[in-house]
Amino acid sequence: MEPRIDLFTNELGAKFGKRFANAGLPIVQSSLPKPTQELVSLRVSQINGCGWCVDLHTKDAAAAGESALRLNLVAVWREATVFTEAEQAALALAEEGTRLADAYQGVSDETWAQARKHYDDEQIVALVALVALINAANRLAVIVHQKGGSYQPGMFDSLVN
Repeated sequence: MEPRIDLFTNELGAKFGKRFANAGLPIVQSSLPKPTQELVSLRVSQINGCGWCVDLHTKDAAAAGESALRLNLVAVWREATVFTEAEQAALALAEEGTRLADAYQGVSDETWAQARKHYDDEQIVALVALVALINAANRLAVIVHQKGGSYQPGMFDSLVN
């Protein structure tokens, strides 16, 4: 599949992209740990089959010092020993928040309780907002067939005010 349109060079796409990036700024600046933000973004992107976002979040996480071992095991985090209980709770919430159609009430009470056990109010809001935002980003990239492989860490830093 060839990309359908380049959202980065389209005038409206570029305007929207800047505002979209700025919408994520409060999440980036929150107290939700940066490694957790990248692991959640990567897992949601894997679930949604977004090659562009998997590329982006894998490279950003690696550039921030995340180990190849943990990045390679995100897709099977339940069967791995390298994630903290807090990270596991965040990944569970991210998966259930992404697969809303798979469960009657979306995120289960058990998963919510586990997340609340590890994250304060600000971090929970950041986590919920992150799951919503990365799902939206995945949909944008998947719809236009944005391919993974060309992302370079920091290439969108100028978009964020």
